[in-house]
Amino acid sequence: MFETFLRLSRFSKRILSLCVDTVALFFALWASFALRLEQSAWVPDKGELLISTLTVVFTLGVFVRLGLYRAVVRYMSDRAFITISTGVGISALLLIVLGYSLHVPIPRSVPLIYVALAFIFVGGTRMSVRMLVNRTSGRNKEYVAIVGAGETGIQLAQALQQGSQLHPAVFISLSRANHRALIAGLPAFDLDHLEEVVERHQVKRLLLALDADASVDRRQLLQKLERVGVPVQTVPSMDELIAGQARINDIRDLELEDLLGRDPVRPDSKVVAESLYQKSVLITGAGGSIGSELCRQIIRHKPKTLVLFERSEFALYAIEKELAAINQIEGLDVPIHPLLGSASHRRRCETVMRAFKVQTVYHAAAYKHVPLVEHNVIEGVQNNVFGTWHTAEAAIAAGVERFVLISTDKAVRPTNVMGASKRVAELVLQGLAQRQTATAFSMVRFGNVLGSSGSVVPLFRDQIRDGGPITVTHQDIIRYFMTIPEASQLVLQAGSMGKEGEVFVLDMGEPVKIADLARKMIHLMGLTEKTLERPDGDIEIVYSGLRPGEKLFEELLIGDDPQGTSHPRIMMAREVSLPWAEVESLLRELDSASRVFDCSRIIQLLKDAPTGYAPNGDTADLVWCNLGNDEIAATADNIRRLPL
Repeated sequence: MFETFLRLSRFSKRILSLCVDTVALFFALWASFALRLEQSAWVPDKGELLISTLTVVFTLGVFVRLGLYRAVVRYMSDRAFITISTGVGISALLLIVLGYSLHVPIPRSVPLIYVALAFIFVGGTRMSVRMLVNRTSGRNKEYVAIVGAGETGIQLAQALQQGSQLHPAVFISLSRANHRALIAGLPAFDLDHLEEVVERHQVKRLLLALDADASVDRRQLLQKLERVGVPVQTVPSMDELIAGQARINDIRDLELEDLLGRDPVRPDSKVVAESLYQKSVLITGAGGSIGSELCRQIIRHKPKTLVLFERSEFALYAIEKELAAINQIEGLDVPIHPLLGSASHRRRCETVMRAFKVQTVYHAAAYKHVPLVEHNVIEGVQNNVFGTWHTAEAAIAAGVERFVLISTDKAVRPTNVMGASKRVAELVLQGLAQRQTATAFSMVRFGNVLGSSGSVVPLFRDQIRDGGPITVTHQDIIRYFMTIPEASQLVLQAGSMGKEGEVFVLDMGEPVKIADLARKMIHLMGLTEKTLERPDGDIEIVYSGLRPGEKLFEELLIGDDPQGTSHPRIMMAREVSLPWAEVESLLRELDSASRVFDCSRIIQLLKDAPTGYAPNGDTADLVWCNLGNDEIAATADNIRRLPL
């Protein structure tokens, strides 16, 4: 029967509400007189019946005028109860006025009793219907617990109650004072009672809804949530909600910084702002994971011009479209110029920089996937080494004030071509910094970036959703990790500090064991690891062996004597450098070897240079490995005959 009521048309529900209110108001009037006169069988005379009827009719008119019947009961808010209170108050005044006008004696306490009863009956019927609707709709929903009983958690609970998939059953509060309290109509329990609450309330999912200013040890919190054995998810950040990029009930997997388990590095916003405000800024590789985040953060500092330089048409289109939306939503009014081009084309780079009077360049264009660069040695060197050189020379020629290179921890004692090529790129900028002083060069070196195109986190997440197994190269492999926003903030901070070819590195805390990260993701998605001791587990971790050029651990410094900076979490490395003449000689030899496709020569040059390059295997270039010695010689001879 109740389901039939819910399926009625909106007009039919309004008529039904009108009828119910008519009965409720008449009954409230009768009960008011009966209680006041202490007559349970009180029957009104003609005058009392007349004023009662007129009061009800006028009151219904007031309710209609106030818009009470436009309110949808299941979504009824506090405003609806204010409307009822106003309508009932006016109704009581009408009762007094009608009684006085029609000379019908009304005891003075009757209007007061009537106000209370009318509010209870009119408001109570709606509350009852809303409760029944919510209880009925909640039967087919998945029960969830909201971790965090602050403003974010309350907003999430209210949003979920109106949805059709998840039912908020309980709050898990991080404050012991809220234990067994009732918050927004839901029971709240302390975090120490988590396992008991999950079992008692049949919770199938935990939703992390922490306020932005909440002081909580995320690593310790995740360890407690991990033990429960149900999926853990989160809600969008307040910045995303304010920018209109997400809604409070957009549930998603844990943020990457949550998996990292440490507080993010905060930049000195004032220093960064001073280096970017009303400056003409160019970002190479603007469509990549780091480049695009740099764009998002730089545009909010209101540069004079933002130039996006990218060789991928789709990536350039995507970031330009996103930045245009940010520009409009936040009213930044920053001119954005999306330009196609390669960092290896010096003339193109210089022309662009001159055309837009670029003052600061962030060079994020690079090949950074270790196995792919290992299989494509020539292209890796051309893009990472010569792309950096040509862009830097273009910057000097165009009068650019600052040039910041996005480097990597793999440039420290590299065992792969990618790391060695990035170390050579650092040597190039160090040499250029010695050769001239007009353009200030600096480099920023950091570890693996969570969420980037080469990150293990999206890969692990996809493997878990596919039922496993998760592939880890080695059980002891460890890496330093940071989030894309952190990496980008560090780049911006260092860009404002660099002067003479400095190499900046971040104090990234303790390294993370990749196998432990995989286990954490399995547990936080509500699954169990499949092992020999637990063959009935959900997801197995398989160790595939180190890939070409990969090593067990990465370093951030070559030397052991880093120098502090004005930022407590940023250090300046004391690295060996070369005079420009020696760097130029190395570049000529690398270029010569690249032109004849001599991978063996390139590997030897990288080893002889002061890069610390020590390959842990044979040359893995796919083309080189599939050519015989005679074919290599013939190919090189043919290439030499081609015009430049």
